[in-house]
Amino acid sequence: MNRFATLVSTGCHLPDTPLTNDALRERFAHFPDFVDKMEESSGIRCRWRAPEDWATSDLALPAARQALERAGLRPEDLDLIILGTDSPDYITPATSVVLQHKLGAVNAGTFDIGCACASFPTALASAAGWIATNPSIRNVLVVGAYLMHKLADPDDPMIFFYGDGAGAAVLQASDRPGFLGAAAQAGGSYHKHWGIYSGGTYEPATVASVEAGRTQVRLIERYPPEVNHEGWPRLVRKLAKGVGFDLKDIDFILFTQVRKPSIELVMADLGLPMERTHTIMEDWGYTGSACLPMALDDARAKGKLRPGDRLVLVGSGVGYNQAAVAFVMP
Repeated sequence: MNRFATLVSTGCHLPDTPLTNDALRERFAHFPDFVDKMEESSGIRCRWRAPEDWATSDLALPAARQALERAGLRPEDLDLIILGTDSPDYITPATSVVLQHKLGAVNAGTFDIGCACASFPTALASAAGWIATNPSIRNVLVVGAYLMHKLADPDDPMIFFYGDGAGAAVLQASDRPGFLGAAAQAGGSYHKHWGIYSGGTYEPATVASVEAGRTQVRLIERYPPEVNHEGWPRLVRKLAKGVGFDLKDIDFILFTQVRKPSIELVMADLGLPMERTHTIMEDWGYTGSACLPMALDDARAKGKLRPGDRLVLVGSGVGYNQAAVAFVMP
């Protein structure tokens, strides 16, 4: 019997404390018009903050619990947990194993995926592969979580983007097709553009690197817009060709939630109406590794997805990494 991975449920957690653009205008009054320009270019009007004593695993926990509850599962029913983030609790051990402990998923194996906003589609593809090739794997929890503001300088204007949040999905073994396929691409020459460059083996953290801010996330050089404007359509076409469907057969597609105008441009390139996508960055900010599962959960809650729809998720993260997956909705 063929084993397919079906996306049976989703979950989401948005923290309680808003950080509005008006608040940032006051904070960055010494950068005239900066917030106005960023709002216009991204569409972001607000982002949300988790409690300062929370770690990324704490954000992931309520989203994971919600996805499990909606799937009718207990934590003990999980066989595997895959967590995608580039704001981990620690450099090591993996944040997924911390979540496993907090969740009480005593029977689950775990691992992390750390390719920024490409982490969630990469994790979904990995989960589908585990299910397809291992008869003992039936229930897999996939989580995307983001708490980058804690790794940023609060006086860095780029915190305009960083919103806290988490999203989750449960994939389950089935005899009916769900997961259709995946595609990936990367451009490693951009690895020095945006990141945290001290604290790893390239430059272990020192007093000097901490004082210089190199243990915090920094934008060193802006990415050219074609990274997404050309990269996303190319990746979607690669996915469609590999799986074997036409672009017009995409019922719903979601992209990394960082700039709404970029999504509008790419949808036009693909020949798809904006009604076939959904955005959350306007009110939730850029939630990085969590933005795709959060957008997916919100779209499902708003009734934008129906059984039988062909769903595509496209993630684009610093480095850069890009990944896309396709599912048929149950």
